[in-house]
Amino acid sequence: MMTVLLVGAGGFTGSVVRYLVGVWVQSVSGNSWIPYGTLTVNVVGCFLIGLIAGLAETRQFLGEGTRALVVVGLLGGFTTFSAFGYETIAMVREGHIVAAAANVGLQVALGLTAVWIGFSVAQ
Repeated sequence: MMTVLLVGAGGFTGSVVRYLVGVWVQSVSGNSWIPYGTLTVNVVGCFLIGLIAGLAETRQFLGEGTRALVVVGLLGGFTTFSAFGYETIAMVREGHIVAAAANVGLQVALGLTAVWIGFSVAQ
C-alpha cells in the first residue's frame, strides 16, 4: 500500500510540474505550430529517466520506495514518453533491435491511430 501512495504522490507532483513547464515553455516560444512545451517535457523526462536509471544501475542508490516515488510516480506523471524511451533503449541494450523498432513503430502508429479514432468517434 505504501508503494501505491508513493507512486500517487510522485504522479501528482509530476503532472503538476509537467503542466507548469509545458505552459511556461509554450508561452516563451510564442505562438508556434510546434508544441514546444510538450517537446520539452518529453525530452527532459527522457533525459532524467536515463540519468536516474543509469545511476541506479551503476551505483545502486535507489531503494524500492524511492524508485516508486521518483521513476514511476514523478517521471511517470511528468511524461509517460520517458518510460517509452527507457523501455526502448533497454531493448536495444539487450540486443533486441527488432523488438525495439517494433515497439517504436507500434507505439507511434497505434497511438496516433487511437487518437484519430477517438476524435472520429467523438464527432
